[in-house]
Amino acid sequence: MAPGALIRFPPPFFSNPMTHPRSSIAAILIACAALGGCATKPTLLYQWEGYPNLVDAYFRADQLSPDVQTQKMEEGLQKIQTEGGVAPPGYHAHLGLLYAHQGRLDQFAAQIQAEKKQYPESAPFMDFLLRNFKK
Repeated sequence: MAPGALIRFPPPFFSNPMTHPRSSIAAILIACAALGGCATKPTLLYQWEGYPNLVDAYFRADQLSPDVQTQKMEEGLQKIQTEGGVAPPGYHAHLGLLYAHQGRLDQFAAQIQAEKKQYPESAPFMDFLLRNFKK
């Protein structure tokens, strides 16, 4: 071989894998699947319906009256139940405490029982609340 002569290598099986029709289709399908996965709305474990803001309002007595808080929580609970969602932990208990402060002890007890049924790990504290509010 003469000095400076070019060495020729055999061409690869496919010169460019992305020019092969199957590779192009696969790349398009992967891109569509990735973008489609991003488009779906993630499902939440709980429906909050403004609950954190209402808890804040409870501790800041200057924001909303207990009657307005109760009404908003009842509306939120109705919406959660209508949509087949799950109220977050503490929702029923907080609503029950609002009822207790208004003297509606039957509704208080019903909400505390609902919290206890939905979240059995809360049973000791819910029983404590029931014992102390019945006095």
